[in-house]
Amino acid sequence: MIIKLFPRSWIQIKLSAHILYIDPSFMSSYYKKYPKIKVFSEIEDDSLPEDLEKADLILISHVHKDHCKEVTINRLSNENTIILTPRKYKKEIDGRIKIIAPSSKFDYEEISVEIVDAYNTIVGNSTKKVHKKGECVGYIITAENKRIYFLGDTDFIPEMKDINNIDIAFIPIGGTFTMDINEALDTVAYIKPHCVIPIHQLKVNPEEFKKRVEESHDIIVKVLDIGEEFIV
Repeated sequence: MIIKLFPRSWIQIKLSAHILYIDPSFMSSYYKKYPKIKVFSEIEDDSLPEDLEKADLILISHVHKDHCKEVTINRLSNENTIILTPRKYKKEIDGRIKIIAPSSKFDYEEISVEIVDAYNTIVGNSTKKVHKKGECVGYIITAENKRIYFLGDTDFIPEMKDINNIDIAFIPIGGTFTMDINEALDTVAYIKPHCVIPIHQLKVNPEEFKKRVEESHDIIVKVLDIGEEFIV
């Protein structure tokens, strides 16, 4: 399994037989380090950079434009790609798009996807409360004997107390639209993943998060740069 991080919370997960993407999007201000992505809308054919293969499965946590961009999804898709989304991201829905909700499950060949809650709370540390319960989701992906938890845009929520046995957790730390570093530390203490990859970093320093987690827990924090691969 190979994991690659793109800006915000766009993730590529490359399995031995399948390619998954989570929250594929593009916003030019975030792609100065990875400029070939921001020209998707200008490419006339369906070609992709060699490290961005067509997807078997695309998971969308919510339909905000920095997490769900139709032109990017179209580039990454073919006629067999399955797209999971909590609500439609375009007017026309074809058979490849599956509308999902928290507390449900989707199986794709040997891959199991659990859909879980993700939202901002009144008491959470996020400064802007734009993610409502039921409109946004997180995902727990089981594949190749690993359980991967993608939290989505969320504060710490009560539903997380029932989540365990996580090998890799993608945890937002930015603090504006999601939990901040302090709340992310509380989340780590509850779910106790083997490895944490910080996402949705905005203007915070992920190295500070790494230092504080590893001082308090026997948990690995892997800080990935844009386009960097992590072999699991």
